[in-house]
Amino acid sequence: MEKQHHIDLLPGDVGEIVFLPGDINRAAVIAGHFDEASLVAHKRQYITYTGTYQGIKVSVTSTGIGGPAVAIAVEELIKVGARKFIRIGTGGALQKWLPIPSLIVGTAAVRGDGTSREYFPLEYPAVADFFTMEAMLHAAQKRKVDVYPGIIRGHDAFYAESIFADVDYLKLDRPWIDAGVLITSNESSTLFPLAMARGCRAGTILCAVDCHQRPGLEASAQAIDESISNAIDIALDAAVELYQMEHQNTKVKVV
Repeated sequence: MEKQHHIDLLPGDVGEIVFLPGDINRAAVIAGHFDEASLVAHKRQYITYTGTYQGIKVSVTSTGIGGPAVAIAVEELIKVGARKFIRIGTGGALQKWLPIPSLIVGTAAVRGDGTSREYFPLEYPAVADFFTMEAMLHAAQKRKVDVYPGIIRGHDAFYAESIFADVDYLKLDRPWIDAGVLITSNESSTLFPLAMARGCRAGTILCAVDCHQRPGLEASAQAIDESISNAIDIALDAAVELYQMEHQNTKVKVV
């Protein structure tokens, strides 16, 4: 097999679980939490490190921003052996009561993106894998880190629906705020249904770095870094639980 066109990887280059940040620099930070890691490939916005954590082969691949980019990464990663995905990212909180920064474990996503609609009609749900979500909640509890499970609002237009927008972004947000959606982000509404349709597992943990309803509230860079570090540790612990669950209990399988 030739190397995958965009991610420049071959079978064997990645573990069965891959972490998916958007930022290339965050990929290096995640790899720094592995017990050991090596740079495997770097092409376009896709950089991949593979190593081990608690004896398990794990990888991280940066995806860049948005649904099209994450879909390309996931499709090609599956071809080289990935079967579980955990997105580690950031987003803008929608609810006033959420601390800033805070960690959200996605349960499902509002499909406001365009990429997932190219794959599936809107009736197809964007739901996180239950076992991946549960593993992250277990990990957070063991580490005594507060996390908030809930729905993510997926969309494509950052400058139409963020605190940096020149338009009335809260008018666009209001239906989702009133419906209890916790956070906006760009990738999970593509990741969840695509992974499900391909027979893979996917989950998301996001750091809320600001709040749409409190645009003047800013967390310090140190607080955000600490929160993202907690998210990485939670995702790694969840990866171990998922691996042990599937390899020690063959009755639990992705269908």
